[in-house]
Amino acid sequence: MKFVVGLGNPGKKYDRTKHNMGFMAIDQLIEDYGETRTKTDFQAEFVKFKVNGETVFLVKPLTFMNESGRAVRMLMGYFQVEASEIMVIQDDMDIPIGKIRIRQKGSAGGHNGIKSIISSLGTQDFARVKVGIQHPQRQSVVNWVLTPFSKDEEPVALSGIDNAVNAVKDWIDGESVDQLMNKYN
Repeated sequence: MKFVVGLGNPGKKYDRTKHNMGFMAIDQLIEDYGETRTKTDFQAEFVKFKVNGETVFLVKPLTFMNESGRAVRMLMGYFQVEASEIMVIQDDMDIPIGKIRIRQKGSAGGHNGIKSIISSLGTQDFARVKVGIQHPQRQSVVNWVLTPFSKDEEPVALSGIDNAVNAVKDWIDGESVDQLMNKYN
């Protein structure tokens, strides 16, 4: 099983903001796989389908970023998903805009969505695709993550989402996280 969680905040107010890089990647994956029937349950929006006999979930928690773990835990419990079958797509301020970094496991690094998942699951042992949004220069962190990219930054940010989507597709197709780290980091 492959359980891909994109982090973000629900609602039109947050569409295309820096903190919603995970949601944007999930939306792109849903489109690329031709899945049109999303389901809303367990405080999440998700699709479930098969790729080469492998069950795949693409998930957007609807609990807001700071409570993402609650939705993830409920879905995992119901569908009997192991932490080793999870890949989370998140934004990361410590990475330049448009770059990605893949990790096998690790701490939250200050990301509240990841903190919530770690707390809810009781483990840090799940893979992540981090999409760079860069640290703010003249804004508070909250204002930075909850605003869209500038016109100049947006194409660069979207290339990061494309790379994250490609990495997730490679993982779904059977590449290991170690292989992805060597390929994309």
